[in-house]
Amino acid sequence: MIRRYAYPVIDTKATGANIKRLREYEDLSVKEMQSVFDFKSPQAVYKWQRGETLPTVDEFVVLAKMFNTPIEKIIVVNIE
Repeated sequence: MIRRYAYPVIDTKATGANIKRLREYEDLSVKEMQSVFDFKSPQAVYKWQRGETLPTVDEFVVLAKMFNTPIEKIIVVNIE
């Protein structure tokens, strides 16, 4: 008998929407976030917000500090 397990999967679109919502709530501009992460352009932040890419674990730690919220409140996980 083969057991089937449900594995958690990060919902990139919903996580991106959370990043955008929290950024706006904290009244931070994309340029300010670009500066904090020392990105050459703001494209990484825009890609996060659109759910095209996800921040690294280190970047999630910084985001949690910037937004004054636990990482679990930023990342949206679905069980599949």
